[in-house]
Amino acid sequence: MPIRIVLADDSLLVREGLEQVIAAGAGIEVVASCADLPSLLQAIEAERPDVVVTDIRMPPSKSDEGIQVAALLRESRPDVGVIVLSQYSEPSYALALLEGGSDRRGYLLKERVHDRSQLVNAVHEVAAGGSVIDPRVVEVLVASKARAASSPLAGLSPREREVLAEIAQGKSNSAIAESLVLTKRAVEKHINSIFLKLNLSEAEDVSKRVKAALAFLAEEPERIP
Repeated sequence: MPIRIVLADDSLLVREGLEQVIAAGAGIEVVASCADLPSLLQAIEAERPDVVVTDIRMPPSKSDEGIQVAALLRESRPDVGVIVLSQYSEPSYALALLEGGSDRRGYLLKERVHDRSQLVNAVHEVAAGGSVIDPRVVEVLVASKARAASSPLAGLSPREREVLAEIAQGKSNSAIAESLVLTKRAVEKHINSIFLKLNLSEAEDVSKRVKAALAFLAEEPERIP
């Protein structure tokens, strides 16, 4: 069975472009295309999609409709994945999306959606219960924390920072090992060291550790003891 997708963006050109990108992915079917929040909610009810791909801002208020949809579905349809597309690398949006958990949630920057494989892979990952956070958002978080002399992040080695960035993107230990050309055992040792240094050792599964990593990275320096 193909992954059923509902798209939402107030720009017709953007929606058509997204349809072309997503339709090119194997095993994916776009079942509805919407321009605002009310029509999106109607389409979700009528079509029962597996994944919603939505702009972060749409009518009627053009504020954070994409985040609102994700929150509503977390309560009413937790089996539906949501990928929010945004022009903003502001970490607070990603954290708001993950407020109820990172499983079946994705946050991608629009500027990178032209990379067909990135969006298609994100759809498959979210549909399977995983999470995808745009690497650019993670880079912003890591860089801002690293600049703070009082931040525990300053105590991480360069390799540990790389591993933390991979964790915050929602990658498994095996995926991190492949990305950084390390053994899985080496990745596990780095993660144990990172979480010990950052007081995140209670975060055990992938969903919890993504949320914990992002929450830590988004903290203002003055809030760090």
